[in-house]
Amino acid sequence: MPPVIQASGVRKTYGATVAVEEVSFDVRDGEIFGLIGPNGAGKTTTMECIEGLRTPDRGTISVLGLDPVRDVYKLQDRIGVQLQQAQLQKRIKVWEAVDLWASLYQKKTVDAERLLEQLGLTEKRNAWFMNLSGGQKQRLFIALALINDPEVVFLDELTTGLDPQARRAIWELVRGIRERGKTVFLTTHLMEEAERLCDRVAIIEHGRIIDIDTPLSLVKRHCPERTVVLATNDPSAAERFRAIPGVQEVVCNHAEFTIRGRGDDLVTEVIHSLSENHIRVTDFRTVLPNLEDVFLKLTGRSIRD
Repeated sequence: MPPVIQASGVRKTYGATVAVEEVSFDVRDGEIFGLIGPNGAGKTTTMECIEGLRTPDRGTISVLGLDPVRDVYKLQDRIGVQLQQAQLQKRIKVWEAVDLWASLYQKKTVDAERLLEQLGLTEKRNAWFMNLSGGQKQRLFIALALINDPEVVFLDELTTGLDPQARRAIWELVRGIRERGKTVFLTTHLMEEAERLCDRVAIIEHGRIIDIDTPLSLVKRHCPERTVVLATNDPSAAERFRAIPGVQEVVCNHAEFTIRGRGDDLVTEVIHSLSENHIRVTDFRTVLPNLEDVFLKLTGRSIRD
């Protein structure tokens, strides 16, 4: 099947500031695709160009086979959008907001009451927007993005500012969107969020795409290092650990050993050495690299700068 979203050579400037430079990627049908990077990297500008909210200076974009600028009205009926700085009137009720959004579409919309139930908002249907918690507001914005039963859902920094419990609840809702056969395109600067949710991610920095792949493949490609931390009083431990294939460094701090090396078999080799040499341990844990480590390696700066 052709990609749901295709972006090729997209460029967007604001005066002398280049926000997006030569951005290209595809989004496949039925996947959660993440555009990840620090604040100011060009994530929101890229998403808004794809949604048709901004016109790129150069490049081509196709969403569901439509041009987001030329076919904006046709596209609006087929996509759902949650904006990063979304707000509603303070005294609009939950059910009123959903009813208002449903009235904006020509095609038949989904059952509003069922949607509120699925998003855990039934008890809040008569609550004013200003009285909702941060997590409840985000769930309402998801409801508004889904009211027209879209084929593609855009979510921009959906969980920024939420507490861990609310964030994880939103993650489950996003997975549920994908399970209903929708394609999800999201932006985030939270690496744990990208790892937990996305089938594939594109890392963007200073308006340019650095790399695109699954989170696991990115980690394997750019951060093949592995670390094992264990505790033992065995006097021969350091010598045994340095003899393990793939080990690059062994650091001993009192009875705690940090073993660093490369390769997927490092942990297995350490366990094999412990067994073969009858080394008794009182603590054992592995430290694996993640997407944040990949970003640091590729850009040399913190993801949260």
